Order: sequence, then structure tokens, then C-alpha cells
Amino acid sequence: MPEAASQKDPSIVTPFAAPAPADRRAAAQERRRLALDDRKRSFLRMVSHELRTPLNAVIGFSEILSQELYGPLGNEQYREYATIVHDSGLKLLKLVNQIVEIARLEGHVTDIEMTPEPLDEALEDVLDTLRGEIARREVVVHVLGQGDLPLVVADSRGLRTMLSNLIQNAVAHSPAGGVVHVAASRIGDEVEISIRDQGPGVESAELPRLLQPFEQAGSALTRTSEGVGLGLPIVDLLSRAMGGRLKLSSSLGAGFLARLILPAG
Repeated sequence: MPEAASQKDPSIVTPFAAPAPADRRAAAQERRRLALDDRKRSFLRMVSHELRTPLNAVIGFSEILSQELYGPLGNEQYREYATIVHDSGLKLLKLVNQIVEIARLEGHVTDIEMTPEPLDEALEDVLDTLRGEIARREVVVHVLGQGDLPLVVADSRGLRTMLSNLIQNAVAHSPAGGVVHVAASRIGDEVEISIRDQGPGVESAELPRLLQPFEQAGSALTRTSEGVGLGLPIVDLLSRAMGGRLKLSSSLGAGFLARLILPAG
């Protein structure tokens, strides 16, 4: 009796099915994306080394000169000029670091490692770093509930970068004798960190522009302070990379409020 027609003859080889055009395009796009990411990483490594290395030398040697560590310079103006070079080097290094960070985040080239982070420790580190600037501006930073703040899940370095940018922004736009209020509270599975200053504020319509790199809002908030408008965009990109978000609110004459929302630890 003949075998059923549905039974295949083992001698017959089914030809290999070629990938569909859409699959080939998707694979090619993925290869191009990976190659582009590699080029971005190489570029960032080059920029980081080739710019930061000479800048660190300028900063280090100008500091030696300004402090006259190896003897007097012979003229008071030389020390003043060395101090100017040192301070200018620090500002330029900060700008380079911010540009590299923006490029990393916009290109999704990140090395974020999410771990439970105590907010108390992170804030202590940030305030210690900003202590000199806070004193020069004659501003008080008040942390509500300090010592009993919640845990967040975040990248350790990225968390400190975000807090530093937000507090520095608030201090820079506060009047002499002003108070910057910092608070944090757990809301469900998230922690909301709020940083409020007593500065001039901005029109609410200008807030979206503050999250765009190099954008300056048309108000005293950005016109009367140094910087090129990268601090808030870095916080926005970092927070989203960590599964959080940044919310801004303000109005003219009512100060500025930044709320950083991160996963709770």
C-alpha cells in the first residue's frame, strides 16, 4: 500500500529560506548602529584624554605659581595672573566635562550601574564639594530631615552629578542671604528630591528650553550667571537613563523648583 502523500521523501532537501528584505535591512541598521556606538566611544575617549590632560597640567602648574610654592614670583601681578589662569582652567575643564557627558548621554554611551544609594551620603559629598561656592555666594543650603533621608536606586556617580548640578544651579541664582531648601520623600516606589531656591524665577513658558543643551532662557535666571546651559539637560538625561525624571516649575518672582524623581531603594 502506498505511503500517505503527506509523508515527505527523506531524499528531498528543502531549500534554505533567505531572510526577508525587512530582516536584512534591520540587521544592517543594527550593524551600523553598533559601529556608530564604537566610533562615539572612541571619540569620547580621545576628547577626554586630549583635552583633559593638558587642562589638568595648566591647572596644576598655575596653582603652584599662584601659591608661590617654589619661591616668590617677584611681582604681585604675576601671582594674580597665575590665579586667573588657574580659575579659567577650572571653568574650561568643567565645560569640557559637561560637553563629554552630554555627548555620552545623547549617544546612549553610558556606564550606569544602578545600586541602592543613601541620599544622606550623596548630599554630604555634594555639599562638601560646593562648600566654597556656597560661602562665596553667601547662601544657606538647608536640608530638611538630614540624617534620615530615604534610599534611592541610582548610579553613584550619576546621582552626585545630578545633585551637584541642581544645588549649584539653585545657589548660583539665589540672592545673598538666600536659602536653598532641599528635601526628599518617598512616594510609593519612587523618591522625590526637591530643590527650591529664592531666586528671581523664570516664566513657565521658558522651562522646556532650559532642558535643551546650550539653550538660555530669556530671564535673569540664565543671563546673570555663568555657564552655557548644560547643567539641567545633563540632569534630565541622567535621570531618564536611571528610570527617573526631572520636573521643573517656576514663575517670575517666585523662585525656582526642581524635582528629581528616582526609583526608591
